[in-house]
Amino acid sequence: MIKSVSYKRHRFPPQIIAHAVWLYFRFPLSLRLVEEMLLERGIVVSYETVRRWALKFGLDYARRLRRKTPSRHDIWYLDEVLVTIAGQKYWLWRAVDQDGYVLDEIVQSRRDTKAAKRLLKRLLKKQGCLPRRMITDKLGSYAAARRQTIPSVDHRSHKGLNNRAENSHLPLRRREQMMQSFRSPGGLQRFTSVFSAVRNLFVPPRSRRSALATHLHRLNAMVGWKSAAGVVA
Repeated sequence: MIKSVSYKRHRFPPQIIAHAVWLYFRFPLSLRLVEEMLLERGIVVSYETVRRWALKFGLDYARRLRRKTPSRHDIWYLDEVLVTIAGQKYWLWRAVDQDGYVLDEIVQSRRDTKAAKRLLKRLLKKQGCLPRRMITDKLGSYAAARRQTIPSVDHRSHKGLNNRAENSHLPLRRREQMMQSFRSPGGLQRFTSVFSAVRNLFVPPRSRRSALATHLHRLNAMVGWKSAAGVVA
């Protein structure tokens, strides 16, 4: 059982801390902009404090958010994107399902079969079941990794079929520009783990929805976020 979030030795109320962390991970805002938005509400807090809150509570909140239930009918879309950190090249490997829900992502320094195999093993452990199909671009490492880990799964390799995975990188790219790049591979891994969990919660599935249904989805997401942060009234 996951323990409740502890706010001991923090002079600001949990509601303010949770709101600041939500602003930072939910919207394309810099730490200084979050500081300014809090000030508009009469909350005087430095951007460095917001940064510390994001580091301390972000992953804690994300672990408490309810995940989508895996299904054997899911389709896994896998892709990798180049991220340059301090002049060094790294690859962010990501898997999403047919609804655009981020299943997992991992920062690695390699772009080969070993790296692709590591992503698949993490997915199997986290999802607990095989997908109906796996779709990737034409990178040969995916086919080799599939043969070694999930040979029974249908694999389709075609760049045009993998737009869902490629599009999943765009929100993070926008945040990367706002943050003026990431400072370390570990920092990227921590940020994207929380960022994707929050996005999974608040962004409606890829299906036709009425304005009312979208509104209700976001209200329910806000309830889920406050519950994860332990600030439900």
